[in-house]
Parts: sequence; C-alpha cells; structure tokens
Amino acid sequence: MTERPTVPWQFGAPALDQTTRFASALRRLVGLATSLEEESPVLEELIRTLEVAEARVSAIAPAETAPRVGPEINLAGRVYLDHARHIGAFNPCFPLYEIQVDGDAATGAITFPLAYEGPPGFVHGGFVAVFFDCVIQHHNCDVGRAGKTTSLVVTYRRPTPLDRPLSFAIRRTEEGGRINSTASLTNAGRVLCEAEMTAVASDRDNLPGVSPRRINDAL
Repeated sequence: MTERPTVPWQFGAPALDQTTRFASALRRLVGLATSLEEESPVLEELIRTLEVAEARVSAIAPAETAPRVGPEINLAGRVYLDHARHIGAFNPCFPLYEIQVDGDAATGAITFPLAYEGPPGFVHGGFVAVFFDCVIQHHNCDVGRAGKTTSLVVTYRRPTPLDRPLSFAIRRTEEGGRINSTASLTNAGRVLCEAEMTAVASDRDNLPGVSPRRINDAL
C-alpha cells in the first residue's frame, strides 16, 4: 500500500504572475505566426519589439544561469521554479492540461495547440512524450511521493490531433523504491497512445536546499 504523506510534493518557487501571462501570450503568438501565409509588417514589428525587450530583460535578469539549488543555494544564480506540476503555465515549451488526482488514479484533459504540430494537423510525438512525463510526475507529486524519471516508454497507436479536447488516465503503484505508472491518451474513447513510466520514490527529506526568490536583489 502506498504511504500517504500529509502534503503534496513541492520543490522550488512559484512562478511570477507576469511569467505565466507571458508564457500564455507567447504560446498563442507562436501558433498565429506559424499559420501566416506570407511575410507581414505586423510580424516584423513584433520581432523588433521582442528584440528590444530581450535586451531590456537581459539587463535585469541574473547573469548566472545556474539555479540556486544545493551547493549553489547562496550563490548568484537564478531562482528555481517548482516543476512538480503545471510547468506549461510558466514555460510555453511545455503543454497545458487539467488533472484530477484521486489517490493512485488520475484523470484529466488536454488540447494541443498549433505550436506543437508535427505531421500535418497532428501533434509531434516528442511533445506527446513530454506531456506524459509531465502529467505522470504531477500525479506522483500530488500523491506526495516523487523522484527522477528512470524510464519512459510511449506506444503510439494513432496520430494525436491538434486543437481537439483529449482525455487521459493514469494509474500508479509503488514497490521497492520505484513508482510504476501507466497512462493513456484518448480521443472520444479511442486510444491514441499509451505510456509506461518508472520513477524513483524519493524521500523529500533528502531533497537539496533551494533558495527562495530574492526580492529587490540586484544580481
């Protein structure tokens, strides 16, 4: 029987509200930009705006990109954001999804936007694998027992369509210091792909220290 910790797993700082808003806007813009039929002065203006913004943000961002975790906790690195759940909320390279956890079972929904296209009208298989890793580890973290992924095997049954509400389900077991999860992604009841993942069942007391966000720090 899986031990039930009192609190969900968490490791790192929450993202800033501006960071989540930026990620959402950038994800939408990528989809719109890739759908254009020809070069546009609107997009050219946006590119120039982003280039100026990159320079301005670089001036206030930490010069050292290593996260302040473990031995680096007191050094001049960057804040480490919590990757336990909903990474896509602050990083548009990861997908957004909804999930409901009920002990060793979890269910949820996802719609992949155009930014994740591979074959025409379908999701790139690599993003499907990233999705499974995210939701399975989210499940583990909410249960309160998680750790590094040691293996992930994805079986593709059918192409995964873009811009369509899809459902997923996960089951997990824990034995011998390992968490074994199986998951499936479905479209209207038809299985699109399945995943089997193994992760280390770590002890949260063994986690390295992580620095909180430094307010008004000039790095």
